[in-house]
Amino acid sequence: QVQLVESGGGLVQAGGSLRLSCATSGRTFSMGWFRQAPGKEREFVAYIIRSGGAADYAGSVKGRFTVSVDNANNTLYLQMNSLKPEDTAVYYCAAGATVIPANREHDYSYWGQGTQVTVSS
Repeated sequence: QVQLVESGGGLVQAGGSLRLSCATSGRTFSMGWFRQAPGKEREFVAYIIRSGGAADYAGSVKGRFTVSVDNANNTLYLQMNSLKPEDTAVYYCAAGATVIPANREHDYSYWGQGTQVTVSS
């Protein structure tokens, strides 16, 4: 069983930055970030292959968000720059996907509890 614990969410003004972290107890092929805004379905944000660092992003965040992983410390990161009000959501860390691309919820076996990100205009 892999455990995931997110941190780093908060309130930020539009144009600002936040960095989310996800500490994991296990080592899996890939890890990802998803988000769920109020009244909407959970959506893919980014994923990364732990060996090699290949990554992919949703079009809405490409160029603004960067996903990375510190394999030595078993921690996944999401650096979010140029934040917009529409980025407001609960952000979830996920792990356990074994396919590429890993951009669907059902690709993942393990999920964190989520961390709230609120971007004010």
